[in-house]
Order: sequence, then structure tokens, then C-alpha cells
Amino acid sequence: MYLLNVINPNTMKKNYLFFLFISIYVQSYGQVNCSDAYSDVNYAYSHIKSAYNSNNIDHLKHYSKRSLEAFERAKLKLEACKCQESYNFAYDALDLLSHVEASETYEDGRYYVKNARDIAKDVINELELCTEITKEDSTLTELQSEQQKLEQQQKELKLKEAQIKQKLADRKEKAMLLKKELFINENEIALDKNVKAYNDLLTVLDCKSEVIKTKDEKLDFKSKDLDVIKSHYLNAVKEITSTYLKKLNKCSISKL
Repeated sequence: MYLLNVINPNTMKKNYLFFLFISIYVQSYGQVNCSDAYSDVNYAYSHIKSAYNSNNIDHLKHYSKRSLEAFERAKLKLEACKCQESYNFAYDALDLLSHVEASETYEDGRYYVKNARDIAKDVINELELCTEITKEDSTLTELQSEQQKLEQQQKELKLKEAQIKQKLADRKEKAMLLKKELFINENEIALDKNVKAYNDLLTVLDCKSEVIKTKDEKLDFKSKDLDVIKSHYLNAVKEITSTYLKKLNKCSISKL
């Protein structure tokens, strides 16, 4: 009988689910940050356009401040979602907008606003590109997760298949062992009956000194093939019968 070193499938499954959860969590966290950044960037861009289209310095500074605040919020999120180019442009836009409040004339303030507005377009473009790449990475991660899930299922199926094969082999071996035991017991009983019958006949014929004795032979049936066991008992029957005939002939001659 062979033993299998079986790895607990529940442990394998728990480890797989843990790493899959971590992978999905990290990926999802990055997507949320990029989504939030996109909202702030568009909000900043909307206000910077309002600042550029304003007709007085007060409105220009008001909308510029709102845009600057939105860019400040977006900058942290852009850094978190790894959109470096978009982050760099947002940093430049912030630098330009930071000069608007100190501008003494409408023209000076509008100069900074105009340049910041142009850069804000680059912030959005790079963020869209980064978000698209993130989506592709997410899709790839999902496909890889599905592949890992399938591989894990295949491993579990193979493990179950091996366990089933082992159980079937154990049952087959046990069934064969029982079959051998039954066969040997039946043959031992049959041999004993034959020996008794031959001895009874010899006794009736007054050949008491020629009583046949059974051989005290132990057969290790567990280590023998069934064909070997059959051959052993066939030879035993032949030997007993041959011995009986010889003794019967000898007894008959001695009576003459």
C-alpha cells in the first residue's frame, strides 16, 4: 500500500484567496485615486476657464483661487495613482496660479491664468492616458487572476483525482486480499476433508499403520499471487492423492 503526501487543499485555497484579495485591493485603490483626481482636475480646469473669461481682476482672482485649491487636491491623488506626467503638469499649473493673487493688474493676472489654462489641458490629457493604462493593467490583472484561479482549480482537481485513485487502489488491494483469504480457507478445508476420507478408507482396509498425515505448511498468502496460490493447492491435492494411492497399493500387496 502506498501513502500520499497530501497538501491540505483548504490551506492552498486560503493562501490563493489572500494574495488575490491583496492584488485586487491595490489595483482598485489606484483606480479610485485616479477617478477622484479626474474629478478635481476637471473642476480646476472649469474654474481656470472662468478666470480667463472674467472681465475684472476680482473675478479673475476668485476663480483662480478656486482652481488652485482644486489642483492642490488633485496633486496628491495624482501622486497616489502614479500618474507622474499629469502630476508634473499639475505642479506647474499650481506654480502659475500661485502668482495670480499677488498680481496688481488684470493683465498680469490673466497672463498667469492663460498659461495655467493651457497646462491644465495637458494635466487632463495625461490623466486620461494614465487612466486608460490603468484600465488595461486592471484588465490584465483580472485575466491573470482568472488564470491563477483556473490553475488553482486544476491543482485541486488533480489532487482529488490522485486521492480517488489511491482509494480505489486501496480498495482493490483489500478486495484481493479478502479473495485470497477466502480461497485459502476453502482449500484448507477441502484438503483436510480429503485427508480424513483417505485415512478413513485406509483404516477400513485395515491399513492403520499407513495413516496419511496432513503437512503442517504455512503459506504466506499476502505476498503471493492468486495464480501461485492456486498452483500450490493443485500440487497439494495431487501429492495427497498420489500418496494415498501408493499406500493403498502397498497395503493391498501386503494382504496377499
